[in-house]
This record gives sequence, structure tokens and C-alpha cells, in this order.
Amino acid sequence: MRKSDLINNISEKTGIPKVDVLVTVETLIKEVKENLSSGENIYIRGFGSFITKKRAAKIGRNIKKNTAVHIPEHYIPAFKPAKEFVAEVKENYKPQQ
Repeated sequence: MRKSDLINNISEKTGIPKVDVLVTVETLIKEVKENLSSGENIYIRGFGSFITKKRAAKIGRNIKKNTAVHIPEHYIPAFKPAKEFVAEVKENYKPQQ
């Protein structure tokens, strides 16, 4: 499912115009990005948490030149689903053929 499919589904189920749903989804995504960038985590009860994880500094390897490369400490975004969300997916999952 793509973002456009998601917007179409929400619009059909709620009766809200697609333009309004698009603006809402875009604003949600923008807010998640801004809050994670500023170091603030987002917790949505029953759905999950958008968090930042710290990656420690390490030594990597450039395979082409066979040299060691220092990779500095950095933060990455992550999503941790809520227990209810995981349980619902496990219970209702139907693989696509």
C-alpha cells in the first residue's frame, strides 16, 4: 500500500474529501519528523512509539580501498509497535499470494 492508497481508503471510509485527508497525513508525517529531529519521542497509545535510537561510534571498512573508516556516533529514527498492535497483527495476518 502506498500513501495515495492510504489516503483513498481513509477518504472512502470516513467520507472526508481526499484533499483534507492528504493535508492531515502530510502534517502528521511532518510533525513526526520535526519532533524526532528535535530529540522528542512520540507515543501513541495502542499503536506504538516513534523514537530515536543512538548508534555508538564504530570502525567500518571501505571494501574497495581496504581501509578502515571511522563512523561517528549518530541517531536514527525507529518505530516500536505497541503490544496491542503486535497482537492484532499476529491474530489477523493474512499473507498476500
